[in-house]
Amino acid sequence: MILLYDRQRQTVILTRQFRMPTYVNGNPDGMLIEACAGLLDKDNAEDCIRRETEEETGYRIHNIEKVFEVYMSPGSVTEILYFFIAEYTPDMKINDGGGVAHEQENIEVLEIPFPEAVRMVRDGRIKDAKTIMLLQHLQLEGRMQG
Repeated sequence: MILLYDRQRQTVILTRQFRMPTYVNGNPDGMLIEACAGLLDKDNAEDCIRRETEEETGYRIHNIEKVFEVYMSPGSVTEILYFFIAEYTPDMKINDGGGVAHEQENIEVLEIPFPEAVRMVRDGRIKDAKTIMLLQHLQLEGRMQG
């Protein structure tokens, strides 16, 4: 999972896509706003997130910073998640993103002012725990003001 941020313009890149588990749990349209993420597919975490970032967001990023590894639910799930951040600038956008057609991805790319993203957490428009953790990390580190 990675959160792209532009320190100069105080914006972040998030995605919006359908997530069936949220739909069956009462999310009326099933759409969830979250940071870019992907499955490892036998790659190392950094190579995977670099590829997923380009596919999902359209940004070709350069300097990726690993911030932590997390067991999200160690009582029931063995998966470990790798969290990254990376600075982006508008000139790093090489395509529209949106995911890969053969994987049936339909991803909307959102560029959001950081203070608005923080408000979206507070008012419930952002409910993805992983995304909230990364937004809070940027704020706690003083990289973004919200």
